[in-house]
Amino acid sequence: MEQRKAITSVPINDLAARRWSPRAFDATRVVTRGQMMALIEAARWAPSCNGAEPWRFLCWNRTDDAVGWQQAFDCLSEGNRKWCKNVPLLFLSCAGATFEHNGQPNRWAQYDTGMAALSLTLEAVAQGLIAHQMGGFDIARVRSAFAIPADFMPMAMIAVGHQAAAETIEDEEVRQKELKARARKPVAERFYGGSWGRTAD
Repeated sequence: MEQRKAITSVPINDLAARRWSPRAFDATRVVTRGQMMALIEAARWAPSCNGAEPWRFLCWNRTDDAVGWQQAFDCLSEGNRKWCKNVPLLFLSCAGATFEHNGQPNRWAQYDTGMAALSLTLEAVAQGLIAHQMGGFDIARVRSAFAIPADFMPMAMIAVGHQAAAETIEDEEVRQKELKARARKPVAERFYGGSWGRTAD
């Protein structure tokens, strides 16, 4: 696996530093059931407001459910379909709109679902896998194809598998994205100290 560790201003946890979003997936290697269950378990133990666990995840394993996997693949944007064809495992995260215990709106649901998705992607790194989260998919189509209730918002598709060399990506534009150096904005542009816009010490 190609290491694309984040170049951080101070040392951080190695798992977080190694997490990135590759697009080159090995078409010849599957994700085992044990690995898949570890991903699910990591997401299950993510934190949530009032312990509500507002997320739902749909999962399509190409080896076991080629038809369902293809339906999910067909919901992706054209740009994502260019590189997702070799992905063995697809997830869809969805966030519930209300608390189950009282029916009140849960304004933290999407935040919490994002944490569950991040937990899944970090576990993928720990398992020697790669994961790439995607916002590019047809929400109406995925709702219709998989009978997703109206009170759940489809949030992100997540591709999981084994990394391949960037040279295996056929599309030139996608390949260049894969090879592009990782970067983030300077800390001072996104993190404030005490009040909005004031540089954090």
